[in-house]
Formats: sequence, structure tokens, C-alpha cells
Amino acid sequence: MMRDSETTFSSRTLWKVGWRYLLGHPWQSVLMVLGIILGVAVVVAVDLANASASRAFDYSTEAVAGRATHQIVAGPQGLDEAVYTRLRREGVVLAAAPVVTEYVCSPQLGDQPLQLIGVDPFAEPPFRNYLWSEGGVPLAGLTAFLTKPGAILISADLLDRYGLERGARITLEVAGYERDVFIAGLLEPADRLSRRVLEGIILADIATAQELTGRLGRLDRIDLILPEGESAQPDRIRALLPQGARIIPVEARTGAIKEMTAAFRINLTALGLLALMVGLFLIYNTMTFSVVQRRPLFGRLRCLGVTRREVFALVLGEALVVGTVGAGLGLVLGVAMGQGAVRMVTQTINDLYFVVTVRGIQIPASSLVKGGLLGVVATVAAAALPAWEAASVAPRAALSRSGLEIKARQAVVRVAVGGLVLLVVGAGILALPTRSLLVSFAGTSAAVIGFAMLTPLATDLAMRVAAALLGRLWGALGRMAPRDVVNSLSRTSVAVAALMVAVAATIGVSLMIGSFRHTVVLWLTQTLQGDIYISAPGVTSNQATTVLDPAVVEAVQQWLGIDRVDTLRAATVDTLEGPVYLFAVENPNFGERPFLSADGPPEFIWQAMQNGAVTVSEPWANRMGLPRRGGTVTIYTDEGPHSFPVVGIYYDYVSTQGTVAMSLETYRQFWRDEALTSLALRLPPGADADGVARDLQQALAPVQRLDIRPNRALREEVLVVFDRTFAITGALQ
Repeated sequence: MMRDSETTFSSRTLWKVGWRYLLGHPWQSVLMVLGIILGVAVVVAVDLANASASRAFDYSTEAVAGRATHQIVAGPQGLDEAVYTRLRREGVVLAAAPVVTEYVCSPQLGDQPLQLIGVDPFAEPPFRNYLWSEGGVPLAGLTAFLTKPGAILISADLLDRYGLERGARITLEVAGYERDVFIAGLLEPADRLSRRVLEGIILADIATAQELTGRLGRLDRIDLILPEGESAQPDRIRALLPQGARIIPVEARTGAIKEMTAAFRINLTALGLLALMVGLFLIYNTMTFSVVQRRPLFGRLRCLGVTRREVFALVLGEALVVGTVGAGLGLVLGVAMGQGAVRMVTQTINDLYFVVTVRGIQIPASSLVKGGLLGVVATVAAAALPAWEAASVAPRAALSRSGLEIKARQAVVRVAVGGLVLLVVGAGILALPTRSLLVSFAGTSAAVIGFAMLTPLATDLAMRVAAALLGRLWGALGRMAPRDVVNSLSRTSVAVAALMVAVAATIGVSLMIGSFRHTVVLWLTQTLQGDIYISAPGVTSNQATTVLDPAVVEAVQQWLGIDRVDTLRAATVDTLEGPVYLFAVENPNFGERPFLSADGPPEFIWQAMQNGAVTVSEPWANRMGLPRRGGTVTIYTDEGPHSFPVVGIYYDYVSTQGTVAMSLETYRQFWRDEALTSLALRLPPGADADGVARDLQQALAPVQRLDIRPNRALREEVLVVFDRTFAITGALQ
């Protein structure tokens, strides 16, 4: 009984010793906590941004696809609505729903991208429960929705956010046209998830949506629900489809799109973990300092009978307390930082990949648990080595600090050798012929840690040189500071390593972004050969797929003072490997753009494209594993799948998902589509591009709202998107 009491008293006394030390050295304790806070906050913020963007994509996909298992799709012009009528008449499917969808915006709704979805209300219940669920649209609103032109439905939350009323008339901007609509009713689902999904949705009857988008008689797709494991039914459906239409699983299409953002999310995660690594160096250095500072105290405690295990537990206990406090505050800061990170990540995804209409931050418990555990475990792990040193030293040696520094200097060479080994391992990993990001990050991490392990030796050598130089200038006083750094190598080397990692990461990322930006500037100079560019406004920054009004094209081609008009049709098409951004050009100088590899001179490239060949961007070639010469690309056309020979791989910094380019003549041969999406105007030497752009803008405004930009303005806009893409990286720096 007496022994238990003494043990309890001893434990309480030790905890008081540790607690008083933390309170007695507030700045040192604040440094420890701050290192953990920053590390945890960055990791949590990045994780929240990734999770929110991923969930936003899931919500946006669910809002459009609903419970569909398959979809019937066609080329850029969509499907003839007669296909849906035939499927219904033949009775080969029990659940089928036609869909027309387009991204729109409205000045009365914040000018944010919203997804207009045209549906057949009577075919919707198996797929999406917006109309028929509990709390759905009242009968009066549904009647107006079905019978009155321009009737739309929006969520009650969206209505309240912008202070509108039921029945209010608003303007939708659709493909450069202004369309007047009115709010016939509200979507008020009972569950929170559906409300969040509907925040970015505008619902319209299928006929209304066709009128608003100018796609009379056309559908974007037909949603299907097919029994799982049924193989005969898809074959019966295919037999009824016209040439160029196909049936695809929903998961295959959405999975291919989501896969494109995987590398982006992994990069963010790696940068967040790098920030935590710098925090670990700070924590380790601070814990080591606290142990060294209390070596005499630990020596006296050991002389009084305190065991090694108790000293070890004391130091780890302090680390656990500091780690818990720092991790808790880091979670709060991480959530706050996550708000801004979500906006940056969402904007980047909109610029580069697909439009996300759901922008609210999600705070999954897994992200908080992950960040909290990471902070606590990392702190305890960083403190383990100093704790072991404090516990393992003999009582007499603990009373002298020189013993620790002697051990540190003896370990300098061994640590440096270990660093060299890690550097060799890291270099070997980075030299592997692989495009795996995880493997590359492993090699980079090994190199960073290897350089950090070389820091003690480098610090020792540098201080010896500094002592000699400063000694000549200021004598004994000049030698004191470098020698003090060497005499405290157990702590100073870790501080230098932490600073080295932070500075190296900052310089490395800055050089990468700066070099990349310079490359983009040179690429723009070589690629943008026109003087003025005309396109219809869209909701993404790098994919102008909105069709120009034929009257616009005719007016521009007849405009006086223009030497040449290069035309372009951009669209998203499907390949065997998923969707790809396709642009068809009528530009004899296309072969003069920068190519990574080509089968011949510029004249040959353009001639081959006119004869049915294509060129592809470097990102697409890398994703598909295409050879530098002799590859093919299989694309689903209105004539069915067709393999196009690849005669060149060009540099491209606009789309990370990749692009395929072909001649406009070839495109029209396989898709029978006369539409155009962009025009590039060549002016006579000395012409005023800004003045011509203003005149065109004024003359064409009554026909269609257009983006008419001189070459210089377009280049500046591309660089704005570039800088916005790397905004999250700047925040992490």
C-alpha cells in the first residue's frame, strides 16, 4: 500500500515538473504549438479542399445522372428526339428519360455557372425525385411548368439567397443569348443532401430547354435504368439506335472525368504533407532544445530514483499535451483556411477539367480525425528521439551538456553517410521509367530527407570556414559565434535542416511555376497567330465549345479590312479511353505551331490533316501512352468508331486532359456538323486591332453576345487563368 502511494506521488510530482516547465518557457511552448498548428492546418485545409471538390463533382453528377445506370449519347450535335420516341414505342426499356442540359448564368442569380436541365416530368420519377418527392412542386407551379413558355424551377435556397420571389422574371444567358424566363415554382426537398445538390440546378420542361438552348428536336442524351447483369437488353437497344449513337455505362463516363483530377489532388496532398514535414522539424528541434536545457534536471531526478521509463514517459507526455493542443487549434485554423482553399481548387477545376456548380465546403469527420491524429502522432514521433536520449543517458553524464554534444559530433559522419544513401536511393527512384506520382513523390521525399541528414556535416564544415574568415576580421570575438554553432550541433543542425527544407521547397516551387509561366508565354507567342479572336462566352476558361450564330460568321467573313478568317469547331467527343477535347481547324499554318514530334515539315502536317490524319497534344499522348511516331486514336463519330492516324504531337498548355486536332473538312465528313465555335482574324500590317475589335463588338452585339479579343488581350487572359491555376500553390508556399 505504501509503495502504491509513493508511486502515485512520484508520478504527480513528475507531471508537475513537466507542466511547470511548459508554463515557465512560454515562447518555447508557443513555438512548438505554432509548428503543429501550421502543419495540421495546411494538411486539413488541403484535405477539405480535395474532399469538397470531389463531393461537389459527385453532387453535380448525381444531380444530372440521378439513378441512371446507362446513357444513350451521340456526337456534338446530340440525338434526334425521334430516338426516344422509338425506344418508347418498341418497349425495349421500362425506364428511359430524355435530357437536355446546358450551363447558364443569370445576373439575378449571382452570375455563377448553373446547370439548366430539361426533363420530361412524367419520365423522371425513376431517375430524379425533384418533382414528385415529399415537399416537391405544388400543383399550381407544376401546371405552369408544363404549360407556360419560359417556366423554370429553382431551389428555395437559391431563391432566398438572392432575394427573389416566386413568379419573378429573370434573364438567363445561354450560349451568348439572353433568354427571358420566370420562376414557376420552387424545389424544396426534405433532405439536406438534395437541397445542396439543387443549389446549382435550374429545371425546365424538355421543350422549354430545347427552345432556350436552340436545340429544337435534339436531345443531349437519354438516361436508362437497366437490370444489373442483363446483357441481352443493351444489345436490343443498340439494334434500334441510329448510326453514331451508342449506349455507355454512367460509371465509365464519370469515372474517366474524375480520374483526370487525381494528379491535381495528389499534388495538393503532397504539398500539404511537405508543410507538415517542415512543422515536424520545428517540433523536433524545439523538443530537443527542451531536453538539452533540462539535462541537469533529468540527471538529478535519476539520482533521486526516477527510472528511465518515467523520464521517457514524462517527455512523451509533454509532447502529447503540446501535440493535442496544437492539433486542436490546427483543426480550427485548417477549417478556416479550407474555405479559401475550396474556392481556389473549385475555380481551378472549372478552368481545367469540368464545371462544378456546388461550391459549399464539406467538413467530413474523416478529414478532421486524420488531421488531428497526424498532428498528435507526428509530434509524439518527433519527440521520441529526444525522449529516448533523455532517458538513456547516465545520471552523471546528464549533469554535463558536453557529453551530448560529443555524441552529436561523433554521429555527424554516420548521419551524413545515411543521407548520401538516401540521396542515391531517391535519385534511383526518380530515374525509374515511370509516370507514377506516388513513386516520384517517394523519390523526392528520400532526396529531401537525405539532404536534411547532410545538414550537420555541412553546418560543421561551413562554421569552421566561417570561424577562420571571421577570426581574421574580428579576432577571438569573430570565432566565438561559429564555434558556438558547432558546439551546439545537436540543436543548430536541426534548425538549419528545417530552414533548408522550407527554403528549398519555396525556391523549387517558385522556379517550377516561373519557368512554366515563361514557357507558356513563349508558347502563346508561337501559337496565337491571329490578330483578333472571336468566340461565344462560356462557363469554362479553356474550352470554348459554344456555337457561333451563323449570322455572326457571315458578317465577319464579309467584313472589310480583314485579310483572312481562320475557322474552328471545338467539341467534346468520346474515345475508347474516355472523353477528349476535339478542335477542328481550317488554318493552313497549323503545322507551324510548336511540335514535340512530327512526321514531317509544317506543310506535310497540314496536308496529312486534310487527308484524314490528326495531331494530338502532349498531355493526351502521355496519358494514352502513344508512341512519338506512328500512333492512332480511335474516336466515336457519327459514322461509328474510326481510327485516325497521328502525324504529330504538339505542345499544349491549355488543357491538361488533352486535345485532338483535325482539319475542319475531316470533322464535317465524320460528324456532318456545319457549326463553328471560334474565328481567328488576320489583319493587314499596321491595322488597328483594338479598333477593329470594338467595331465588330458593336456591330455583332444585337446578334449574339461575343468575346472579341485582340491577340494581346487573349494572351493576358490565358496568363490570368494560369496564375489562378497556381493560386492554391502560392497559398501553400
